[in-house]
Amino acid sequence: MKKYREIIMLVLLAVIFIAIIVINKMNGAGTQEEPNTSQTEAEENTGEKETEPLNDVTVKDTIENKVIYTRQAEYLDRGLIAVKTDEGVFLSWRFLGTDDEDTSFNVYRDNQCITEEPVKDSTNFVDAGGKEGSSYYVEALIGGNVADTTKAVTPYLNNYFDIPLSVPEGLTMPDGSSCTYSANDASVGDVDGDGQYEIILKWEPSNAQDNSKDGYTGNVYIDAYEMDGTRLWRIDFGVNIRAGAHYTQFMVYDFDGDGKAEMVCKTADGTVDGKGNVIGDGSADYRSPAGRILTGPEYLTLFDGETGAALDTIAYEPERGNVNDWGDDYGNRVDRFLGAVAYLDGTKPSVVMCRGYYTRSVLTAYDIIDKKLVKRWVFDSDDAGNKEYAGQGNHNLAVADVDWDGKDEIVYGQCVIDDDGTGLFSLGLGHGDAIHVSDYLPERDGLEAWGCLEGACGAVLFDAASGEVLLRIQDTKDTGRAIAGNFIPGNNGAEFVSSANDNVYDGNGNVLAAWSDMTKWSPNYAIYWDGDLEQEVMDRTMIDKYEEGRIFNGSGVSYINGTKANASLCADILGDWREEVIWPSSDGKSLRIFTTTDETEYRIFTLMHDTQYRCQVAAQNVAYNQGAALSFFLGTGYKLPEQPDISVVR
Repeated sequence: MKKYREIIMLVLLAVIFIAIIVINKMNGAGTQEEPNTSQTEAEENTGEKETEPLNDVTVKDTIENKVIYTRQAEYLDRGLIAVKTDEGVFLSWRFLGTDDEDTSFNVYRDNQCITEEPVKDSTNFVDAGGKEGSSYYVEALIGGNVADTTKAVTPYLNNYFDIPLSVPEGLTMPDGSSCTYSANDASVGDVDGDGQYEIILKWEPSNAQDNSKDGYTGNVYIDAYEMDGTRLWRIDFGVNIRAGAHYTQFMVYDFDGDGKAEMVCKTADGTVDGKGNVIGDGSADYRSPAGRILTGPEYLTLFDGETGAALDTIAYEPERGNVNDWGDDYGNRVDRFLGAVAYLDGTKPSVVMCRGYYTRSVLTAYDIIDKKLVKRWVFDSDDAGNKEYAGQGNHNLAVADVDWDGKDEIVYGQCVIDDDGTGLFSLGLGHGDAIHVSDYLPERDGLEAWGCLEGACGAVLFDAASGEVLLRIQDTKDTGRAIAGNFIPGNNGAEFVSSANDNVYDGNGNVLAAWSDMTKWSPNYAIYWDGDLEQEVMDRTMIDKYEEGRIFNGSGVSYINGTKANASLCADILGDWREEVIWPSSDGKSLRIFTTTDETEYRIFTLMHDTQYRCQVAAQNVAYNQGAALSFFLGTGYKLPEQPDISVVR
């Protein structure tokens, strides 16, 4: 009997041991939860991770040890907008990244509540009884209590409104030629802290030049405008800053956390700030007979966003030095500049200003502390150990936390610079014209980057954290365009297009459609415009949708930047999470801001509270403009994003 009792006890112990293992597995024991390290810095994940085939992965974004910091973000109001349509009055407003999930909204017309029940599942509403003279406001409710109330608005009669501009007077060059001005790239920032965006606009002279060409250019001007057309300031960059797509990259952001946006960009002797103060030697003129500026000091200036006053000016780093060191002897490659905003410490935005990408590439990061530019780090491809990073840059860049350590990296074309200013990896495929970074393949761990190539030709999709090539499209010539986005519902993630061919690919390289069946225009911008979770294609002044064709054509406007055919800006600057588009009016006297009037059943926080998207909006004006991409995937059948971990400042 004793022997049987011992056997029974052993069996019971074995059963208990197995049960403990099963329970632990069910509860996720032995796995590390995603830490929120908003107060202290978490240890970085140095372990290798396994990547499974795309079609076999069923769990979205499962990287262990993902670090999340609470990031500084801008305070925004509801951005309420009303538009008269054939169905009545369409109203749209923001769901904020700081809103409680239980937030709902009442809509008021002429001080009377017109919603039978508070709006919970979206942030738009169509008032069938609305008239063009009606007055509307929206109140946000939490637990039945009013949390905030918008200012009243009246409907626009069209799905756009105009911002009148003060066009600069033309100038005469030393050789007797002259120039006129047109509105060019734009950015947005809340420069006065009222929760509403102002427009920061660069003026382009008609004689602006690509770096590869000689010729005098007119002065570069940057203005700040309220949405009603009130001009806040104008900065005149003077004769010692050449005009063109690659010279003046202006970064607009609230860098120091005072609730008001600043601007950082390259300046020179003779730049006049928004208060009329001259930077450096106002009488200096370093232009050569060829119209190039290859001598004289170069500066980097921090400007106050509200007044345009220069707050701090330092030497631009790196200096040009010997022009030949940048790849040619006539001043083309030495004057190729890029800029970015990035959360390099995970919590606060820094500015990164760059020089060179065909050969030598240098990135210098700054923090804004006490209204001063304070250098954080310098990455130079000429430094020991960085040789493989030379010649990998693009005519643009992207910012994203590619390794999920909570801090942003700079995707500098076909290489990535880590948050600490060291090289993360280089593909070695050389220079290209476009790069896009997002969670394009949501059933695969991490973020992906898609770009086109000039020397190596074709296009490449690669893991943005490791450089692993996931898809390679071959071509025999410079491939000048590429975009990625979720255009086709039901596909396993995003689609990828380049000018190498007419194919629309999925992440496995399968051909899903012909690009010419989606649009006859170039692969230029992806935009969230209508009510579903798929994107549309934007080029010139038109928006096309997969299988539907043309769904929008901007009236009375012109595109900018020649063959690049850009809008001045495409971003979520008003209303709900869909994007607005800004183009110059055809007569050049105003900016016209278009907004969608399509209803949507989805409630998503404003895209501007996704800090990856917000940083990429800030860099949209850089060289060859590229639209901003989200840090998460949006698509039919996929879970909507959770609220971001942000803290707004006022």
